[in-house]
Amino acid sequence: MEGVRWAFPCAAWRPSRAEWLLAARSVQPEEKDRIGQFVFARDAKAAMAGRLMMRKVIAEKLNIPWNSILLQRTSKGKPVLVNDSFSTHPNFNFNISHQGDYAVLAAEPKLEVGIDIMKTTLPGRSSIPEFFRLMNRQFTEREWKTIKTFEDEWTQLDIFYRHWALKESFLKAIGVGIGFKLQRIEFNISPLHLEIGKVYKETNMLLDGEDEEEWAFEESRLDEYHHIAVALKKPDGLRPQNPQVLSQDHSKLTMSQFTFLTFEDLVASSVPLTSEDPFYWENFCSKQEDPVRNSTSS
Repeated sequence: MEGVRWAFPCAAWRPSRAEWLLAARSVQPEEKDRIGQFVFARDAKAAMAGRLMMRKVIAEKLNIPWNSILLQRTSKGKPVLVNDSFSTHPNFNFNISHQGDYAVLAAEPKLEVGIDIMKTTLPGRSSIPEFFRLMNRQFTEREWKTIKTFEDEWTQLDIFYRHWALKESFLKAIGVGIGFKLQRIEFNISPLHLEIGKVYKETNMLLDGEDEEEWAFEESRLDEYHHIAVALKKPDGLRPQNPQVLSQDHSKLTMSQFTFLTFEDLVASSVPLTSEDPFYWENFCSKQEDPVRNSTSS
């Protein structure tokens, strides 16, 4: 079994009544209820796509029947498979992220994994320099030097979000929440320019000033605006004693480009878990797409 990298264009998804009700029936009742509470349709669609991708990868890669999959969250909010006793891959790991226009998933049969996607967008009401000033404590001096290597502010902002995706992918892989001091982790990004559709693994990380050779990072761009970072680490039970061996092992990792999924792909293996709820569609239709949908700039 190889690693999985999926992306779903949730922002462009305009679900029909049949699609939204099928999606709602295909996730656990508590997940359906939580998704229904989102204020904006954008967030509800992204969350729904993420849950469907998780169930799809478990059903298709671990051969667990869709209606037997039980997902829960850790105390830090990381989704985990509860009934992994069905699995022939006890070290199977998966993680999702949704931000901007996409929901994405990374899954690995043996490696611990975290994924984050960030869309480069202008700050809401502040200028880019003011935004950087407010975020100053999140990055190290070396990282800020890299960000400000470029003269134009848009490129600086783009590199800022690339760093942010890397940091979030690591935090999601280790399953920690708010409270971790982001300056403890420092990234030396390489190369500076990433081409759309390619996967890179040259970037490395320092934790508390020490090289972390047991971690590897994949970076890619889905398009001009979206950065994706995938953090990978060997599980404790599979970790070689010799760090050099581990480093060599990481160098042999297969880098996976992202496969774009359709809604039909998301529900290809689905089995309805609950009865149809017409009110759920009415609730979805009552939602505004996003906070700026009605603004003059939209």
